[in-house]
Amino acid sequence: MWTCRATTRNLIRRLFPRRYSHMRQYVSEPQAQKETIRITFVLQDGTKKEIEAPIGKHILELAHEHDIDLEGACEGSLACSTCHVYLDEKSYNKLPEPSDDENDMLDLAFGLTEYSRLGCQVVASPELDGMVITLPPATRNMMVDGHVSKHH
Repeated sequence: MWTCRATTRNLIRRLFPRRYSHMRQYVSEPQAQKETIRITFVLQDGTKKEIEAPIGKHILELAHEHDIDLEGACEGSLACSTCHVYLDEKSYNKLPEPSDDENDMLDLAFGLTEYSRLGCQVVASPELDGMVITLPPATRNMMVDGHVSKHH
């Protein structure tokens, strides 16, 4: 039978007000998780744009929603490197290693650094709160020269 932690805690308090007061440490409220995180984009001209990002969204989606010039020619299908970004070292180290497919696409990216990732592969999560994403000075679009994808 499933019981609510709050109900169990209240029952313990009522039945054994002094005798089991030490049990409060074992019956605690679950910690509420944040639903959004703070991300700062550093644009090509050096200006900063801070956004509130919902947990679970890809960086590419967030950039499009906030009118940040991050191309994403393949629309997140991991078939290009136009959503290439630089992450701050702290955030980069919190992410899992890039997949082989992502590394293959990063090899085609302009201005690759040790903290480069594809925006379509980085998902907003609570541990990335405060992440700083810098847009590279240029992108290399091998699919269609001059094409800018439409936001969905």
